[in-house]
Amino acid sequence: MIDQSDTAQRLVLITGPSGAGRSTAINVLEDLGYEAIDNLPLTLIPRLLDGPARPVPLALGLDVRNRDFSAAGLIELIDRLTRRPDYLLEVLYLDCSTEVLLRRYSETRRRHPLSSDGDPVTGILAERDLLAPVRARADVLLDTTELSPHDLKAELSLWFETEPGKRLTVSVQSFSYKRGVPRGVDMMFDCRFLDNPHWVPALRAKDGRDPEVQHFVMSDSRYAEFFTRVRDLVLFTLPAHLKEGKAHLAIGFGCTGGQHRSVTLAEKMADSLAEAGWQVSKRHRELERREPAQAPVDESVRDVSAKG
Repeated sequence: MIDQSDTAQRLVLITGPSGAGRSTAINVLEDLGYEAIDNLPLTLIPRLLDGPARPVPLALGLDVRNRDFSAAGLIELIDRLTRRPDYLLEVLYLDCSTEVLLRRYSETRRRHPLSSDGDPVTGILAERDLLAPVRARADVLLDTTELSPHDLKAELSLWFETEPGKRLTVSVQSFSYKRGVPRGVDMMFDCRFLDNPHWVPALRAKDGRDPEVQHFVMSDSRYAEFFTRVRDLVLFTLPAHLKEGKAHLAIGFGCTGGQHRSVTLAEKMADSLAEAGWQVSKRHRELERREPAQAPVDESVRDVSAKG
C-alpha cells in the first residue's frame, strides 16, 4: 500500500491576524524550499492547484487583504483540499495578542486593512472575530506574541523542514478525543484511563503545564509504567524513522478534554525526548484553541497608534 504522504504534494495555507508574522512565515518557508505565493485570491487557488504538479512543496499566504477573502470561503477551500488525495494540506495560523499587534502597528505606522477610522484597535478586533472560525481549523497554531523573527524561523523550521534525512524533528501534541483526532499524527496514545484532575475542584481550571496537575496525574499508580513503556517505544523507533529518511514524526496524547492528562503526558514526553538529544516541539491543541487573552490595551500605545 502506498502512503499518501509519499505521493501527495505538501501544501501549507498561511493565515492569521495582520501583523502576527504571516509575511515573515512566507519568507521562511520560501527559504526552506517552498514555492511561496502571497495574497492569491481564493477563487484562483483551485485553478492554480489543478495545474501541473510542482517539484517542491507549496505555501500560500491568505489574509483579509485578499480581494475575495471570507472566513466561510477559506473554510470551504480547506474542506475541498482536505478531500483531495493529491495534496497533503496543513493550515498554519499565526496569532498574536492584541496589545502586541497594536505596538507593531504603532512602530510601523501602517494602517490596518480593516480599520475605517484610522484606529488599529477597531481593525484588530474586527479581524480577530472574522478569523475565529479559521483559527479553530488550524493544524499548526503559533502564537508570535513573544517570538522574535529569529524565534519564529526556528519554530517554523521544526514544523516545515523539507529535506528528508537531514534530521528528524519530533512534535509531541495533546488533544481532546471529543474534538476529533488531529491530522498527521504518526503515533497516538490514549491516556483517558488515568485519574482525571477535572474532578478535583482546585485543579479543574488549571491545565497539565501546572505542577499541581502534573503531580496529581503522575500520582496515579499506572502512570509510571505507562510513561516508561511509551517513552521506550518511541526512543526505540526514532532511529529507524531517521534511517528511513523521515523528516518529521508527530506523537499525540489524547484524553477527554485535552486539558490535563494529555497535556501532562505531552509535556513530560517532550522533556524526556529532548534530554535524549532529539529535536522536539510541543503543541497543546485544545489550549491553543482557547481565545487569546485580551490584555488591557495600553492607552499610551493606543494614543500613538491613533496618531499614525
